[in-house]
Amino acid sequence: MGEFARGVLAPVVFRIVQVVLLPPAVLGYLLWVVRLLLHTRRTGVSATVLASVYTRWMQHRLGTRPDGPCDRLMAVLPNVSPWGLRLATHPTLVAHRLTGYVPRIYRYPYPGVPPIHHQPAARTTFFDQALAPRLGDQVVVLGAGLDTRGYLRPMRCFEIDTPRSQAFKREALRRAGVDPASVVFVPADFEKDDWLERLVEAGFDPGRPSFFLWESVTMYLDRQAVEKTLRGIAGLGGTVAFDYFSSAALEDGALIMRYARTAVRIVGEPFTFGIDTTPPARTRAAAFLESCGLTLVEHRTFGRESARRAVPAAFVIARSSSGRSR
Repeated sequence: MGEFARGVLAPVVFRIVQVVLLPPAVLGYLLWVVRLLLHTRRTGVSATVLASVYTRWMQHRLGTRPDGPCDRLMAVLPNVSPWGLRLATHPTLVAHRLTGYVPRIYRYPYPGVPPIHHQPAARTTFFDQALAPRLGDQVVVLGAGLDTRGYLRPMRCFEIDTPRSQAFKREALRRAGVDPASVVFVPADFEKDDWLERLVEAGFDPGRPSFFLWESVTMYLDRQAVEKTLRGIAGLGGTVAFDYFSSAALEDGALIMRYARTAVRIVGEPFTFGIDTTPPARTRAAAFLESCGLTLVEHRTFGRESARRAVPAAFVIARSSSGRSR
């Protein structure tokens, strides 16, 4: 069979296999959700942290983005049903083994402009690309959740998260046999604590170049916490990469956004913050960042923008306007 024929048939066969194996996948999804909700209600540990780690686990399994620490974490997380995970992912993994095809949502680097429902995979590419030239700087992962970048490559890395989330992660790392020696854990709540003061107390040097990675966090905070955090980064002369939802998306009637809002409300983590993305979204984002002492460097959208169509979310890189950053 020629290369062209394989390229045409592979995705077709892939989807057929997925459909045939769909019933056990639905059962697996239900087991996954029930285990996640019960654990969250019992312990108060965030449920939304699994969105990124699940996507990266799938990318690891499909061979597009190796992440051994992530793979080991997924095997021991107490809020993940082993049978649920196995059944829910079985159709995709089997279809991939039979055809070699990787669906777009799990490709790495992510190709093209992503729709909003591909956000977890696309933002992984965006943040990795933003981090790559900054590995020699002090790297601070804000609201780190189950992020494993600090365990994949040598770098001076600080992780900031709530005490409860960090205790959960550190225990999971211990059970998974992942050495956390390369990471400094800084417990802090963005809406309650002076995270910058705690960061400096943990050994962060305000005089050195710094890069702040803030993935999938802003939409869960209030505006005051977001602006205060960005101003703190600007005052340090740092560079920050973060993603955000549009303010309109918080009320968007589109099915995907209604589902997302319902899901996060059920687990007690509703969306609360957005930035105006009335076209052109880049101009709106630049103005918001300027008010926080930052200059926009890069702006990438989730979904295509037009004169009449605002995007539901975006990713930005910004640096301090003070001239201290590089």
